[in-house]
Amino acid sequence: MSFGDKSIAEQHCCHYLTFNVVDWIDIFVRPVFKQIIVESLNHFIEKKGLTVYAWCLMTNHLHLVAQTKQGFGLSLLADDFKKFTTKIILEDIVAEPEIRRNWVMKKFEEASTAMKLLDKFQVWQTPVNSVFIDLIDEDVLNEHVEYIHNNPVRDRIVSHAEDYLHSSARDYAGIKGLVNVSIANEKPDSISIIRYMSSYR
Repeated sequence: MSFGDKSIAEQHCCHYLTFNVVDWIDIFVRPVFKQIIVESLNHFIEKKGLTVYAWCLMTNHLHLVAQTKQGFGLSLLADDFKKFTTKIILEDIVAEPEIRRNWVMKKFEEASTAMKLLDKFQVWQTPVNSVFIDLIDEDVLNEHVEYIHNNPVRDRIVSHAEDYLHSSARDYAGIKGLVNVSIANEKPDSISIIRYMSSYR
């Protein structure tokens, strides 16, 4: 189901989201582009009413478990995030080696043409894949958070999820991460976090 099919009330609920780069281009192998996503997420958390419970940035896609505050529709916010990050990515891509820069820009242009969009270059696929998550159901919520955090483990980038810098697994392990996330099901006695992290071992 697309965002356009959801009710206004459901737009403010929690969702599992995936932002995919067009043609699965590995744009996020360079630190500068990874930092764009980190800073953009923090900007949207601080200024746009976004709450991020979990995130993980891979080479060609971004996973989130997130929701918006009342008054900020998630579909509009997702579109805003794509436009916001696209502008910065296109500005910074000039620093790439010429051969790679030309190849990537050609792919972005071809994607825009194929989608019949007005913008000359398209960085993100459309639409954003989303799955509704009931925050009351802790098992389902934790399942999605764990799935996101284990992406780098499944790809054998790290042995333990919390060792991966560009995800919120570090926050769930008690290490301050790069993005200002809200820990899912956080309790004063940290029982949920301990139980959750034990599943990694």
